[in-house]
Amino acid sequence: MKDKLIKIILNLLNENNLKPKTDEINENTTLTNDLGLDSFALAQLTVEIESEFGVDIFENIMVHNVGDILKQLK
Repeated sequence: MKDKLIKIILNLLNENNLKPKTDEINENTTLTNDLGLDSFALAQLTVEIESEFGVDIFENIMVHNVGDILKQLK
């Protein structure tokens, strides 16, 4: 699950020509500060995750980092 999520994130970064501030994506990697996702990219990420996993990641909590997403996917 984690590997699939990271692949989705990396594809999104490449599609949007975003250069993350970190070389490694882990549970503590923040979506906005470390990865540089803006509101449009966050919306794209949400759609990709919902499509792939069938889960609304923003349904019950605010999501700030990769670990928050993984908790929602369990």
